Amino acid sequence: MLKNKGHSTKQDNLAVTAVALQDHILHDLQLRNLPIADHSKTKAPKRKNRPTPLRNTEAVTDTGLKRTTHGPTVGDPEKEYVLDPEPPPLTLAQRLGLFEPPPLPLSSDEWEKVKQRSLQQGDSAQPCPICKEESELRSQVLLSCSHVFHRACLQAFEKFTDKKTCPLCRKYQYQTRVIHDGARLFKMKCATRVQACWRGHVVRKWYRDLRRAVPPAEAKLRGKFFEEKFSEISHRMLCSYNTDIEELFAEIDHCLATNRRILQQLEEKCGHELTEEEWGKIQSQALLRETHECSICLTPLSGGSDGQRAPSGSGFSQPSRKTVLLSCSHTFHHMCLLALEEFSPGDSSPFHTCPLCRSRYQKKILENHLGTGSLP
Repeated sequence: MLKNKGHSTKQDNLAVTAVALQDHILHDLQLRNLPIADHSKTKAPKRKNRPTPLRNTEAVTDTGLKRTTHGPTVGDPEKEYVLDPEPPPLTLAQRLGLFEPPPLPLSSDEWEKVKQRSLQQGDSAQPCPICKEESELRSQVLLSCSHVFHRACLQAFEKFTDKKTCPLCRKYQYQTRVIHDGARLFKMKCATRVQACWRGHVVRKWYRDLRRAVPPAEAKLRGKFFEEKFSEISHRMLCSYNTDIEELFAEIDHCLATNRRILQQLEEKCGHELTEEEWGKIQSQALLRETHECSICLTPLSGGSDGQRAPSGSGFSQPSRKTVLLSCSHTFHHMCLLALEEFSPGDSSPFHTCPLCRSRYQKKILENHLGTGSLP
Protein backbone atom coordinates (compact mmCIF):
# COMPACT_ATOMS: atom_id res chain seq x y z
CA MET A 1 0.00 0.00 0.00
CA LEU A 2 2.77 2.42 0.88
CA LYS A 3 4.61 1.62 -2.34
CA ASN A 4 1.52 2.21 -4.43
CA LYS A 5 0.88 5.46 -2.60
CA GLY A 6 4.44 6.73 -3.18
CA HIS A 7 4.27 5.74 -6.84
CA SER A 8 1.01 7.61 -7.29
CA THR A 9 2.53 10.71 -5.63
CA LYS A 10 5.44 10.67 -8.07
CA GLN A 11 3.07 10.35 -10.97
CA ASP A 12 1.02 13.24 -9.65
CA ASN A 13 4.16 15.42 -9.28
CA LEU A 14 5.27 14.47 -12.78
CA ALA A 15 1.88 15.35 -14.16
CA VAL A 16 1.85 18.68 -12.35
CA THR A 17 5.34 19.42 -13.66
CA ALA A 18 4.33 18.53 -17.22
CA VAL A 19 1.25 20.71 -17.03
CA ALA A 20 3.29 23.55 -15.57
CA LEU A 21 5.90 23.26 -18.33
CA GLN A 22 3.21 23.12 -21.01
CA ASP A 23 1.47 26.17 -19.53
CA HIS A 24 4.74 28.09 -19.36
CA ILE A 25 5.63 27.23 -22.94
CA LEU A 26 2.19 28.27 -24.13
CA HIS A 27 2.49 31.49 -22.15
CA ASP A 28 5.97 32.10 -23.46
CA LEU A 29 5.01 31.55 -27.08
CA GLN A 30 1.71 33.43 -26.65
CA LEU A 31 -0.32 30.41 -27.84
CA ARG A 32 -2.98 30.43 -25.15
CA ASN A 33 -5.76 30.57 -27.75
CA LEU A 34 -4.82 27.13 -29.10
CA PRO A 35 -6.84 24.20 -27.74
CA ILE A 36 -4.81 21.66 -25.71
CA ALA A 37 -6.99 18.51 -25.95
CA ASP A 38 -7.66 18.27 -29.71
CA HIS A 39 -4.47 18.86 -31.73
CA SER A 40 -6.25 18.57 -35.07
CA LYS A 41 -8.28 21.68 -34.40
CA THR A 42 -5.57 24.27 -34.36
CA LYS A 43 -7.50 27.01 -36.06
CA ALA A 44 -9.55 29.42 -34.06
CA PRO A 45 -13.26 29.52 -34.92
CA LYS A 46 -14.19 32.23 -37.35
CA ARG A 47 -16.49 34.94 -36.13
CA LYS A 48 -19.31 36.06 -38.29
CA ASN A 49 -19.41 39.72 -39.06
CA ARG A 50 -22.83 40.62 -37.81
CA PRO A 51 -23.95 44.21 -38.05
CA THR A 52 -24.31 45.71 -34.63
CA PRO A 53 -27.53 47.62 -34.09
CA LEU A 54 -27.24 51.33 -33.60
CA ARG A 55 -28.40 52.50 -30.20
CA ASN A 56 -28.96 56.00 -29.02
CA THR A 57 -27.61 57.58 -32.20
CA GLU A 58 -27.85 61.33 -32.61
CA ALA A 59 -27.28 63.55 -35.64
CA VAL A 60 -24.15 65.67 -35.32
CA THR A 61 -23.64 68.85 -37.31
CA ASP A 62 -20.06 69.51 -38.40
CA THR A 63 -19.37 73.21 -37.85
CA GLY A 64 -15.78 73.01 -39.08
CA LEU A 65 -14.39 74.22 -35.74
CA LYS A 66 -11.60 72.36 -34.05
CA ARG A 67 -12.73 70.09 -31.26
CA THR A 68 -10.91 70.27 -27.98
CA THR A 69 -9.80 66.94 -26.62
CA HIS A 70 -10.46 66.29 -22.96
CA GLY A 71 -7.71 63.68 -22.62
CA PRO A 72 -4.69 63.92 -20.37
CA THR A 73 -2.68 67.08 -20.78
CA VAL A 74 0.71 66.76 -22.40
CA GLY A 75 3.53 67.64 -20.05
CA ASP A 76 7.19 68.23 -20.80
CA PRO A 77 7.98 66.70 -24.22
CA GLU A 78 11.55 66.03 -23.06
CA LYS A 79 10.44 64.01 -20.06
CA GLU A 80 11.50 60.34 -20.00
CA TYR A 81 9.13 57.60 -18.86
CA VAL A 82 8.92 53.80 -18.74
CA LEU A 83 6.70 52.06 -21.28
CA ASP A 84 6.41 48.64 -19.66
CA PRO A 85 3.22 47.93 -17.69
CA GLU A 86 3.12 45.97 -14.47
CA PRO A 87 4.97 42.62 -14.65
CA PRO A 88 2.74 39.68 -15.61
CA PRO A 89 1.71 37.16 -12.92
CA LEU A 90 3.99 34.21 -12.28
CA THR A 91 3.26 31.03 -14.13
CA LEU A 92 2.94 27.66 -12.37
CA ALA A 93 6.38 26.60 -13.55
CA GLN A 94 7.92 29.79 -12.16
CA ARG A 95 6.16 29.26 -8.86
CA LEU A 96 7.48 25.68 -8.70
CA GLY A 97 10.97 26.96 -9.39
CA LEU A 98 11.30 25.34 -12.79
CA PHE A 99 11.97 28.72 -14.47
CA GLU A 100 13.30 32.01 -13.22
CA PRO A 101 10.66 34.62 -12.45
CA PRO A 102 10.59 37.78 -14.62
CA PRO A 103 12.91 40.53 -13.45
CA LEU A 104 11.54 43.26 -11.25
CA PRO A 105 11.06 46.76 -12.72
CA LEU A 106 14.24 48.78 -12.70
CA SER A 107 14.55 51.63 -10.28
CA SER A 108 15.56 55.19 -11.21
CA ASP A 109 19.17 54.57 -10.20
CA GLU A 110 19.35 51.40 -12.26
CA TRP A 111 17.88 53.21 -15.29
CA GLU A 112 20.48 55.96 -14.81
CA LYS A 113 23.28 53.37 -14.89
CA VAL A 114 21.80 51.80 -18.04
CA LYS A 115 21.62 55.22 -19.68
CA GLN A 116 25.21 56.06 -18.74
CA ARG A 117 26.35 52.79 -20.30
CA SER A 118 24.38 53.62 -23.45
CA LEU A 119 25.92 57.12 -23.61
CA GLN A 120 29.40 55.63 -23.31
CA GLN A 121 28.64 53.35 -26.25
CA GLY A 122 27.23 56.30 -28.24
CA ASP A 123 24.07 54.46 -29.31
CA SER A 124 21.89 57.58 -29.30
CA ALA A 125 24.13 59.31 -31.83
CA GLN A 126 24.23 56.28 -34.14
CA PRO A 127 21.55 55.34 -36.71
CA CYS A 128 18.81 52.98 -35.63
CA PRO A 129 20.04 49.34 -36.01
CA ILE A 130 16.66 48.30 -37.45
CA CYS A 131 15.94 50.94 -40.12
CA LYS A 132 19.52 52.31 -40.44
CA GLU A 133 18.23 55.93 -40.38
CA GLU A 134 19.14 58.88 -38.20
CA SER A 135 17.02 59.52 -35.16
CA GLU A 136 16.34 63.21 -35.96
CA LEU A 137 13.27 64.27 -33.94
CA ARG A 138 11.68 60.83 -33.63
CA SER A 139 11.33 59.34 -30.17
CA GLN A 140 13.75 56.63 -29.07
CA VAL A 141 13.47 53.76 -26.60
CA LEU A 142 16.23 52.59 -24.32
CA LEU A 143 16.18 48.89 -23.43
CA SER A 144 17.34 47.49 -20.14
CA CYS A 145 20.25 45.95 -22.06
CA SER A 146 21.43 49.56 -22.93
CA HIS A 147 20.57 49.31 -26.65
CA VAL A 148 18.68 52.16 -28.34
CA PHE A 149 16.11 51.91 -31.19
CA HIS A 150 13.37 53.97 -32.75
CA ARG A 151 10.17 53.43 -30.85
CA ALA A 152 8.16 52.73 -34.00
CA CYS A 153 10.86 50.37 -35.33
CA LEU A 154 10.92 48.34 -32.10
CA GLN A 155 7.12 48.07 -32.04
CA ALA A 156 7.13 46.83 -35.65
CA PHE A 157 9.90 44.34 -34.79
CA GLU A 158 7.97 42.95 -31.80
CA LYS A 159 4.83 42.67 -33.92
CA PHE A 160 6.70 40.86 -36.71
CA THR A 161 8.62 38.39 -34.50
CA ASP A 162 5.82 37.96 -31.94
CA LYS A 163 8.51 37.94 -29.26
CA LYS A 164 10.01 40.40 -26.86
CA THR A 165 13.71 39.92 -27.43
CA CYS A 166 16.36 42.55 -28.12
CA PRO A 167 17.17 42.71 -31.88
CA LEU A 168 20.90 42.91 -31.07
CA CYS A 169 21.73 40.89 -27.98
CA ARG A 170 18.56 38.71 -27.95
CA LYS A 171 17.87 39.47 -24.31
CA TYR A 172 14.48 38.10 -23.29
CA GLN A 173 11.78 40.15 -21.55
CA TYR A 174 13.60 43.48 -21.63
CA GLN A 175 12.25 46.68 -20.20
CA THR A 176 11.87 49.85 -22.27
CA ARG A 177 12.14 53.53 -21.45
CA VAL A 178 11.36 56.45 -23.79
CA ILE A 179 14.31 58.83 -24.16
CA HIS A 180 14.99 61.96 -26.26
CA ASP A 181 18.77 61.96 -26.44
CA GLY A 182 18.79 61.54 -30.22
CA ALA A 183 16.39 64.45 -30.73
CA ARG A 184 18.48 66.59 -28.37
CA LEU A 185 21.67 65.77 -30.25
CA PHE A 186 19.94 66.48 -33.57
CA LYS A 187 18.80 69.91 -32.31
CA MET A 188 22.32 70.69 -31.14
CA LYS A 189 23.69 69.65 -34.54
CA CYS A 190 21.16 71.86 -36.33
CA ALA A 191 21.96 74.79 -34.02
CA THR A 192 25.68 74.27 -34.66
CA ARG A 193 25.11 74.32 -38.43
CA VAL A 194 23.00 77.48 -38.20
CA GLN A 195 25.64 79.19 -36.05
CA ALA A 196 28.40 78.09 -38.45
CA CYS A 197 26.47 79.50 -41.43
CA TRP A 198 25.82 82.77 -39.61
CA ARG A 199 29.43 83.13 -38.49
CA GLY A 200 30.61 82.38 -42.02
CA HIS A 201 28.26 85.07 -43.35
CA VAL A 202 29.58 87.60 -40.79
CA VAL A 203 33.21 86.77 -41.56
CA ARG A 204 32.65 86.98 -45.34
CA LYS A 205 30.90 90.34 -44.93
CA TRP A 206 33.73 91.62 -42.72
CA TYR A 207 36.30 90.42 -45.27
CA ARG A 208 34.46 92.13 -48.14
CA ASP A 209 34.38 95.40 -46.16
CA LEU A 210 38.07 94.98 -45.39
CA ARG A 211 38.91 94.43 -49.05
CA ARG A 212 36.97 97.58 -49.94
CA ALA A 213 38.80 99.69 -47.34
CA VAL A 214 42.38 98.33 -47.32
CA PRO A 215 44.37 98.15 -50.59
CA PRO A 216 46.06 94.80 -51.24
CA ALA A 217 49.82 94.38 -51.31
CA GLU A 218 50.06 92.83 -54.79
CA ALA A 219 50.69 95.38 -57.51
CA LYS A 220 48.08 94.07 -59.95
CA LEU A 221 45.34 93.83 -57.34
CA ARG A 222 46.38 97.19 -55.92
CA GLY A 223 45.95 98.86 -59.33
CA LYS A 224 42.56 97.25 -59.74
CA PHE A 225 41.59 98.40 -56.23
CA PHE A 226 42.42 102.06 -56.95
CA GLU A 227 40.75 101.82 -60.36
CA GLU A 228 37.51 100.69 -58.72
CA LYS A 229 37.83 103.45 -56.12
CA PHE A 230 38.33 106.07 -58.83
CA SER A 231 35.34 104.74 -60.78
CA GLU A 232 33.22 104.82 -57.64
CA ILE A 233 34.21 108.42 -56.86
CA SER A 234 33.55 109.48 -60.46
CA HIS A 235 30.15 107.82 -60.40
CA ARG A 236 29.29 109.58 -57.13
CA MET A 237 30.33 112.93 -58.60
CA LEU A 238 28.26 112.36 -61.74
CA CYS A 239 25.25 111.34 -59.68
CA SER A 240 25.62 114.46 -57.53
CA TYR A 241 25.40 116.75 -60.57
CA ASN A 242 22.07 118.22 -61.59
CA THR A 243 21.41 117.25 -65.21
CA ASP A 244 18.35 119.43 -65.69
CA ILE A 245 19.23 121.37 -68.90
CA GLU A 246 16.33 123.79 -68.61
CA GLU A 247 17.34 124.72 -65.09
CA LEU A 248 20.96 125.16 -66.23
CA PHE A 249 19.95 127.51 -69.03
CA ALA A 250 17.69 129.44 -66.71
CA GLU A 251 20.59 129.86 -64.29
CA ILE A 252 22.86 131.07 -67.13
CA ASP A 253 20.25 133.61 -68.25
CA HIS A 254 19.91 134.84 -64.70
CA CYS A 255 23.69 135.29 -64.42
CA LEU A 256 23.83 137.16 -67.72
CA ALA A 257 21.02 139.45 -66.71
CA THR A 258 22.78 140.16 -63.42
CA ASN A 259 26.04 140.96 -65.24
CA ARG A 260 24.25 143.27 -67.65
CA ARG A 261 22.59 145.08 -64.81
CA ILE A 262 25.92 145.57 -63.05
CA LEU A 263 27.58 146.81 -66.23
CA GLN A 264 24.76 149.20 -66.86
CA GLN A 265 25.21 150.59 -63.37
CA LEU A 266 28.92 151.01 -64.02
CA GLU A 267 28.21 152.66 -67.32
CA GLU A 268 25.83 155.07 -65.68
CA LYS A 269 28.52 155.99 -63.20
CA CYS A 270 31.56 156.05 -65.48
CA GLY A 271 30.16 156.52 -69.00
CA HIS A 272 29.51 160.30 -69.04
CA GLU A 273 29.83 162.21 -72.31
CA LEU A 274 33.21 163.85 -72.98
CA THR A 275 33.35 167.62 -73.47
CA GLU A 276 35.09 169.49 -76.31
CA GLU A 277 37.94 170.44 -74.02
CA GLU A 278 38.52 166.78 -73.08
CA TRP A 279 38.42 165.78 -76.75
CA GLY A 280 41.08 168.46 -77.43
CA LYS A 281 43.39 166.92 -74.85
CA ILE A 282 42.82 163.44 -76.32
CA GLN A 283 43.61 164.72 -79.82
CA SER A 284 46.81 166.32 -78.56
CA GLN A 285 47.85 162.91 -77.13
CA ALA A 286 47.06 161.31 -80.48
CA LEU A 287 49.27 163.88 -82.28
CA LEU A 288 52.11 162.97 -79.97
CA ARG A 289 51.74 159.33 -80.96
CA GLU A 290 52.39 160.24 -84.61
CA THR A 291 50.18 157.47 -85.89
CA HIS A 292 49.92 157.60 -89.73
CA GLU A 293 48.19 154.29 -90.54
CA CYS A 294 45.13 152.34 -89.36
CA SER A 295 46.03 149.49 -87.03
CA ILE A 296 43.15 147.40 -88.37
CA CYS A 297 43.64 147.52 -92.13
CA LEU A 298 47.30 148.68 -92.00
CA THR A 299 46.68 151.37 -94.64
CA PRO A 300 47.47 155.11 -94.31
CA LEU A 301 44.95 157.25 -92.55
CA SER A 302 43.24 159.95 -94.75
CA GLY A 303 41.06 162.77 -93.65
CA GLY A 304 38.39 164.97 -95.22
CA SER A 305 35.21 164.20 -97.07
CA ASP A 306 36.37 165.60 -100.46
CA GLY A 307 39.10 163.02 -100.77
CA GLN A 308 42.89 162.99 -100.72
CA ARG A 309 45.36 161.65 -103.16
CA ALA A 310 47.61 158.79 -102.31
CA PRO A 311 51.22 159.61 -101.56
CA SER A 312 53.47 160.20 -104.58
CA GLY A 313 55.13 157.11 -105.85
CA SER A 314 52.26 154.78 -104.92
CA GLY A 315 51.16 154.48 -108.57
CA PHE A 316 47.41 154.58 -107.90
CA SER A 317 44.81 156.76 -106.24
CA GLN A 318 43.05 155.76 -103.00
CA PRO A 319 39.54 156.92 -102.05
CA SER A 320 39.28 158.97 -98.92
CA ARG A 321 38.04 157.32 -95.70
CA LYS A 322 36.97 159.07 -92.54
CA THR A 323 39.17 158.85 -89.48
CA VAL A 324 37.75 158.20 -86.02
CA LEU A 325 39.35 159.18 -82.72
CA LEU A 326 38.77 157.08 -79.62
CA SER A 327 38.71 158.30 -76.05
CA CYS A 328 41.89 156.26 -75.45
CA SER A 329 43.71 158.51 -78.03
CA HIS A 330 43.94 155.76 -80.70
CA THR A 331 42.86 156.50 -84.29
CA PHE A 332 41.41 154.13 -86.91
CA HIS A 333 39.43 154.21 -90.12
CA HIS A 334 35.79 154.66 -89.27
CA MET A 335 34.71 151.86 -91.62
CA CYS A 336 37.32 149.49 -90.19
CA LEU A 337 36.18 150.19 -86.64
CA LEU A 338 32.52 149.64 -87.58
CA ALA A 339 33.41 146.32 -89.25
CA LEU A 340 35.35 145.26 -86.16
CA GLU A 341 32.42 146.13 -83.91
CA GLU A 342 30.08 144.06 -86.07
CA PHE A 343 32.60 141.23 -86.13
CA SER A 344 32.70 141.12 -82.29
CA PRO A 345 29.22 139.77 -81.29
CA GLY A 346 30.23 139.39 -77.66
CA ASP A 347 30.57 143.13 -77.23
CA SER A 348 27.58 145.39 -77.42
CA SER A 349 27.40 149.18 -77.48
CA PRO A 350 28.46 151.00 -75.44
CA PHE A 351 30.73 148.25 -74.17
CA HIS A 352 33.09 147.92 -77.14
CA THR A 353 36.79 147.77 -76.35
CA CYS A 354 39.69 149.25 -78.19
CA PRO A 355 41.54 146.79 -80.47
CA LEU A 356 44.89 148.00 -79.08
CA CYS A 357 44.51 148.78 -75.37
CA ARG A 358 41.26 146.80 -74.70
CA SER A 359 39.64 149.67 -72.85
CA ARG A 360 36.11 150.92 -73.28
CA TYR A 361 35.93 153.94 -75.43
CA GLN A 362 33.89 156.77 -76.87
CA LYS A 363 34.54 157.73 -80.45
CA LYS A 364 34.48 160.93 -82.50
CA ILE A 365 34.78 161.26 -86.26
CA LEU A 366 37.45 163.72 -87.39
CA GLU A 367 36.86 165.90 -90.42
CA ASN A 368 40.59 166.30 -91.18
CA HIS A 369 43.53 164.07 -90.59
CA LEU A 370 45.45 164.68 -87.40
CA GLY A 371 48.50 165.72 -89.30
CA THR A 372 46.75 168.21 -91.67
CA GLY A 373 43.70 169.56 -89.88
CA SER A 374 42.87 171.17 -86.60
CA LEU A 375 40.43 170.34 -83.91
CA PRO A 376 36.78 170.51 -84.93
